[in-house]
Amino acid sequence: MAHIATNDGVKIYYEEAGKGKPLVLIHGWSCSGRFFTRNMDELAKSCRVINMDLRGHGESEKPKWGYRISRMAKDVKDLLEALELEDATLLGWSMGGSVIWSYLDLFANEHLSKVVIVDQSPRQYVNAEWTWGGGCIDAEALAVLTTRLEYDVESVSKGTTWGCLTKEPTPEEEAFFVGEMRQCPGWVQGAIMADHTHLDWRDLLPKINIPTLVLVAKKSKIFPWQGSAYVGEQIPGAKTIFFEEGGHMLFYEEPEKFNRVVADFVLGNG
Repeated sequence: MAHIATNDGVKIYYEEAGKGKPLVLIHGWSCSGRFFTRNMDELAKSCRVINMDLRGHGESEKPKWGYRISRMAKDVKDLLEALELEDATLLGWSMGGSVIWSYLDLFANEHLSKVVIVDQSPRQYVNAEWTWGGGCIDAEALAVLTTRLEYDVESVSKGTTWGCLTKEPTPEEEAFFVGEMRQCPGWVQGAIMADHTHLDWRDLLPKINIPTLVLVAKKSKIFPWQGSAYVGEQIPGAKTIFFEEGGHMLFYEEPEKFNRVVADFVLGNG
C-alpha cells in the first residue's frame, strides 16, 4: 500500500499505474478512488495515473482535524511534491472540483499543466439570483444531512449511490459503492460538507488561466446541468463536453467516452 505524508502528518493513500504525463484523480465527497474502477486501467494506457483517497476517505488516514476544502487542496500539493510530479493534470469529480478550485486559489498553477472539472457547480446553495445549485442547497438542508449522518449514515450512502446514477444500481454495485463510502465516518462527512457546501467559487472562475476541460452530465440528479456548464462558460478558453446519457457519475456510466476525452485532453490531442 502506497502512502505519502502531508505536512501535518496525515497519511494519504494512492494507487499508481501507467507511464507518461501525470494525471491525478480526485474523487467526490464521501467516496474513494475506487469509484474510478472503470477508468484507471484504461487511462493508464496513455498517462501516468495517480488515484488518491482524500483525508478521511478510503484507505487514507482519518485524523480528528483538517476537514476543509483548503486543507485537502494542500494535501494534493503535498502529494504532487512527494511524488515529484510536474506539469500534472488534476481531475476533480464533484467535490474534487472544489478541491481543484481551492488549489488554484491558494497555489495558482504550481506543478500543474491542465485541470479537468467533472460535474460540479461553483455554488451549491441556491437563492433568488442563483438557482443552479444542488446537493445541500441551504443551511437547513445541511442541518438535516448532518443529523442523518450522525444516526443513519448507511441510508445516506445508499441515497448518494442512487442519486449519482441514472439507472437503478445492481445489488453488487450498491454494495460496492456503499462499502467504499462507509470507510468515511459520518462525522467526517458532516464536517467536510459543512465547509464545502457554503463555498462560492464564481469569482475565481474568470481568473483561471490554465487549460481546462469541463465535463457536464445532462442527466445529473445532483446538480442542474446548467450549473456545471456555467463553469466552462466562465473560465477563459475552457472546453466543455456534455455527456447526454450519464448522470453525476458520468465516468462510470459513460466510461468509454470519458476515458477517450480525458486521455485526449491530457495528451493534447483534443
